[in-house]
Amino acid sequence: MAQAGNAYYDSPRDIPAIIPVFPLEEALLLPRTQMPLNIFEERYLMMIDYAMHKDRIIGIIQPLEPEGDPAESDAPEKLYAPKLQQVGCLGRISAYGETGDGRVLVTLSGICRFKLVKEMLTDLPFRLAEIDCEDYVHDLTEGLGEDQVNREGLLEAFRAFLEANDMEADWDSIGKSSNEVLVNSLSMMSPYGLAEKQALLEAESLALRADTLIAMTEMHLASESGEAPQTLQ
Repeated sequence: MAQAGNAYYDSPRDIPAIIPVFPLEEALLLPRTQMPLNIFEERYLMMIDYAMHKDRIIGIIQPLEPEGDPAESDAPEKLYAPKLQQVGCLGRISAYGETGDGRVLVTLSGICRFKLVKEMLTDLPFRLAEIDCEDYVHDLTEGLGEDQVNREGLLEAFRAFLEANDMEADWDSIGKSSNEVLVNSLSMMSPYGLAEKQALLEAESLALRADTLIAMTEMHLASESGEAPQTLQ
């Protein structure tokens, strides 16, 4: 069983088959993590309203390749819709707040990954898609595969990244984190690109995600020769 906010999900049958999808480049949401969003574009404000009146569920998914500038496209703005990856992650709106200046601040709580079946043809300014979560039913089980994670190797890679960038971490909190929270949180925070984030998302197991993140970090540090990014995004 997975919990997101006040909602519980026992099986894919508890998840709607058609949801709004939010294309976000280099953004990663994973089960039992949280993603804060600052919504200000009109179409996405309408998307949030739509979700709040339905099941509060939104699919976070990356475009297939880096998005260009819609202003440089010959297509009308409404038709400027980059192709999407085939796998994303569902999030439930677990916190909602209006800022008073037209923006909305929401927090998505990760539920499970999904496969994109097809996009729906609608007159809405945002995108709706039919999804399937059957292949990711194991995402609904908290802590599954934690005992297979190379925690020591992950922490060693993380420590090397921090040292290379003259950064600090709350090691007391890290020490208290479960393997699942540690792997997924560090994956979300990692400063890597679209392809790397997608690889982390699609990793078949928690242990494989940890190993993938370790390998990415080691390659990044080696290639940058100590000139790594200054912040974790």
